[in-house]
Amino acid sequence: MDLLTLICLLLFVLKTDAGSHSLLVFATFIIGDTPFPEFSAVVMLDDVQLGYYDSNVRVFILRGLKSEPEDVTLQEDAGVVFGHVNRGMKYRASHLKQRFNHTGGVHVQQRITGCELLEDDQPGPMAIKDAFNGQSGDQLSFTNDQHSFWSQWQWPAMWDKLQLGQVKWLYENLYHPICLRTLRTNLKKQKNRVMRKVQPRVRLLQKTLPDSGGAKVTCLATGFYPRHINLTLLRDGQPVSDHQITGGELLPNGDETYQMRKSLEVSAEELQKHLFTCTAEHLSMDNKINVNIDTKPELDDLTSVITVIVVVIGACLIVLAAAIYLMWQRKGSRTSPQSSYTSASSKYSNTILLPPVSIQVS
Repeated sequence: MDLLTLICLLLFVLKTDAGSHSLLVFATFIIGDTPFPEFSAVVMLDDVQLGYYDSNVRVFILRGLKSEPEDVTLQEDAGVVFGHVNRGMKYRASHLKQRFNHTGGVHVQQRITGCELLEDDQPGPMAIKDAFNGQSGDQLSFTNDQHSFWSQWQWPAMWDKLQLGQVKWLYENLYHPICLRTLRTNLKKQKNRVMRKVQPRVRLLQKTLPDSGGAKVTCLATGFYPRHINLTLLRDGQPVSDHQITGGELLPNGDETYQMRKSLEVSAEELQKHLFTCTAEHLSMDNKINVNIDTKPELDDLTSVITVIVVVIGACLIVLAAAIYLMWQRKGSRTSPQSSYTSASSKYSNTILLPPVSIQVS
């Protein structure tokens, strides 16, 4: 599965506002010989995986949840919906394979669909987007309050007017009600997990660019939940235009929180001339955070500083060891004659001296 395509699909389907909640399904149908199931689907409640289904097991498997009586209904709903989606994607993938004259190999159709509850617990639209071999394709959207059904076909439409009416009926009477019921039920079960609020840690970092002599100014927010955040990099109190900024993608941390950074490369003159600040607005805060440039070194700079300190300490230890060795050598050379004398004295100290004997010769 093309990760970039999947991310783009996710961003398209439901542009959820702060305080709203969504139930998303990521479905994949594979044509060709692979070790993976022909059809698989992952269900996400906001940012939490709710369950998994594939064509081999044909049972909806809950992730990290205790089995409860209402899960029987969920299992039945999942069996009906995913069975129908499997058949529909199989038909569509086979049609597209012939349309694009693909004869062999592996071909993948992806679908992302879902519904949402708005902040006032009112149902939002249900949307669908398809992709085939990484290329975006058909789009559908159903709005319950207006009973409107909108479609945009990138590929030749596979339904006539009568069939399109049947599809609209399915979304109005089956898919959308099941999606909303599942979303509401599991929001209650996962309330402490998906409705928690974690405040972001915000810093404005400055890193020197040795090649240009300028600097990179980065506005960083990390450790926040939910994922919706308004992060702004300002120059003299005015937002920097988006085309000048790099980054801005929402990225997951390993602890079910998120991070986002926005960077701007500036010259040394611009850095001296302008004041750069960073602001962040998040559901966990009553007021927005305003931060100035953090003079603390970033990780790369900190690593360089530590390396220099270690090298200097190592050199000092080497010099100290050499000095001690030389002092010991000099001390040894001054005491060597005394040692020889002591050794000689010891050699004769055990010799017995006899009194002189007088010999007379007659």
